[in-house]
Amino acid sequence: MKINKYTDEALGEEVYTATHSSGLEIRIMPKENIDSVYAIFTVNYGSIDTFVKQENGSFKSIPEGTAHFLEHKLFESEELDAFELFQRTGAYANAYTSFDRTAYLFKGSSNVQESLKYLLDFVQNPYFTAETVQKEQGIIGQEIRMYQDLPDWEVMFNLLKMLYAEHPVRIDIAGTQESIAKIDDKLLYELYETFYNPSNMCITLVGKVDPDEIFGIIDKSIIRKKKAVPERKFDPKTPASKEKYAEKHLSVASTQFLLGFRDELEKPLLKIDDEYASEIVMDVLFGKNSPFFKKALDEGLTTMDFSGSLFSGYGYSAYMIGGPSENPEKLSKMIKEEITRAQKEGISKEDFERSKRKLYGRSVREYDDIESMANLLTSLYFAGDKPFDEIKALRKLTLARVNKRLKSINVKKSALSVISPAE
Repeated sequence: MKINKYTDEALGEEVYTATHSSGLEIRIMPKENIDSVYAIFTVNYGSIDTFVKQENGSFKSIPEGTAHFLEHKLFESEELDAFELFQRTGAYANAYTSFDRTAYLFKGSSNVQESLKYLLDFVQNPYFTAETVQKEQGIIGQEIRMYQDLPDWEVMFNLLKMLYAEHPVRIDIAGTQESIAKIDDKLLYELYETFYNPSNMCITLVGKVDPDEIFGIIDKSIIRKKKAVPERKFDPKTPASKEKYAEKHLSVASTQFLLGFRDELEKPLLKIDDEYASEIVMDVLFGKNSPFFKKALDEGLTTMDFSGSLFSGYGYSAYMIGGPSENPEKLSKMIKEEITRAQKEGISKEDFERSKRKLYGRSVREYDDIESMANLLTSLYFAGDKPFDEIKALRKLTLARVNKRLKSINVKKSALSVISPAE
């Protein structure tokens, strides 16, 4: 393997990368001042992957929730589950499925080599049976029902269903009761072979490690397969729903809302510059130090939990602004008016510099968090970026770029999701 070394002198950090002969990307950030190690083995396969491209070029539909289902089942083997293995090394192990990816991880301060071997072994050796799949359908079915009662979850997905009429980001990561009923052991093996190819995966370690030792362990442990990177389905013209307002009643103490503005994407992913520009737009307009937030707070229209952020991934991107409010329609109208005002006047240089310094400081502090850094290095790889590209982009970010992002928000195309107390 050819090992590349990336260094950022201002941060005093270095990252080693290599592409294994199997196609697997390896990224290692050694940190001698931290005693523990965080390792994450990630496949570029998430809940939005509800289609598989066939040899004839057409896309075959697969049940929603399969990525999450696979994540659950990979921890099992014919003899014992992976959690029992990590108990032997004293490491904490877990996994998660997001819209875009599935990740398996551990964190530990001793026996790191053994933990790494366990991680590589169980992810590469699936074991599914008709009986265990049927049992898991019941478990995941309960999980789906549980999330349907969580207001934060419901207010977001009700918004996504309006912003995206067809894109699978609108569907719960775990799928639906109907979709998981279509999953069987044969399908899981088929999808595992399709997506869990080393060339569609990345392993990242951050912490007190010897890069040469880690590269050696991974080299001996990876199962070679014919390189194949599944092609994701991307349609820049995915329609929005005709519905612009959704309200659901749950057992909550107060009303909460989420107002969404959808980005129209020409390419599957936003550039790093635009992601940072969006963060600054949200901070300047609706952050805790903004005049808008102070006014909304003084008028009793919201609480300290009010916020605005960018929600973005493969084929989807939207601004989401909201929080608790007993008058979400009035506050939503004020938000639109504030965006319109800012688009006409532009963000000031002073506000831009203040917000950029705050964002840069937060980004630098994250370099001391091994979990944050492992996830960042992984995200950069799947976005086609090198280590430290994100901090370089932030340093070079201009006010013009930020105001351009601000003007791209289409105030006339929005949707409002509300969760209110059940009577």
